[in-house]
Amino acid sequence: MVQHSAITAWQRESAVAARIGKAYPELSKAHRKAADYVLANVFHTATMTIDELADAVGVSLATANRFAHALGFDGYPAFRAALVLDFASSLAPVEKLRDQVLRPASSAEIMAAALRADMQNLEATQRALSPAHCDRAVSMIINADRIFILGFGASAFLAGIMAHALEPYCRTVLSVAGPGGPSQAARQFFKLDQRDLVIALAFPRYVTDTVTLAGRAKERAAPVLALTDAPTSPLVPLADVTLYAQTERLLSPTSDAAALALIQAVCDAVAHRANRSVHAASKMTEAVLPWLHHPDGRTPDKAGKPVSKKSAAKAK
Repeated sequence: MVQHSAITAWQRESAVAARIGKAYPELSKAHRKAADYVLANVFHTATMTIDELADAVGVSLATANRFAHALGFDGYPAFRAALVLDFASSLAPVEKLRDQVLRPASSAEIMAAALRADMQNLEATQRALSPAHCDRAVSMIINADRIFILGFGASAFLAGIMAHALEPYCRTVLSVAGPGGPSQAARQFFKLDQRDLVIALAFPRYVTDTVTLAGRAKERAAPVLALTDAPTSPLVPLADVTLYAQTERLLSPTSDAAALALIQAVCDAVAHRANRSVHAASKMTEAVLPWLHHPDGRTPDKAGKPVSKKSAAKAK
């Protein structure tokens, strides 16, 4: 049997691993070869058909099926179902994709179905809004000295968008998903206190770093506002306030559309409540005006005054 330097959490807790360990001494040489492959590639095996496993191990389809029987399963489908169960949350999108790609559909039908799913997500997200939680979330943002927006994986892009949208109305807004990654974020969190705010974004499949750093923020007594998908999210126990976005999607783990819509809704509510929000938006527009495109071809100078292309060329 393949020896590993450390027993993985899966091997300690998995019913499949327990069956392999119990049956291993009695397995044939070919079945031991299959068992070794499964233990070394458990997650990958959970996504494989019987043909793929047989090819990877170098045995026949019949041998692969008999291997499942040797472990006490009714056949390969039952064996694979038990493996999938061990990784249910992580493999759910893969299984969903597997089911969908087997169904014939045109590109237009797939696009229409995706749009319908996102409209349903938006409606569910709106229904889930709690007026009290919305008010508390906006107050937390407006009153914070510094805001750290935490998100990794796909949520890193959402964190950047949220930081960009909040910047005109808040003192200091930082997305911690930049260069340096989680370790740099941990360095920034070292100085957190109750005057700061951490906005944590996590949607399936949840990134461990986000959950860990949200826990660090809680330890530092910094308020945590979570934007996530469901009460079962690992962020919920760590958050002072949680806002939910339904993010179900047919062909991938998460729909970012509803999550982004919730972020934009929060930012709009902040803009509505913030002191001098119109003044802030005006000053921000004035600051970026020289870099904005103008249909009449005139480019504002640094003071915001329109300058024709000809005049601009002469100035050069």
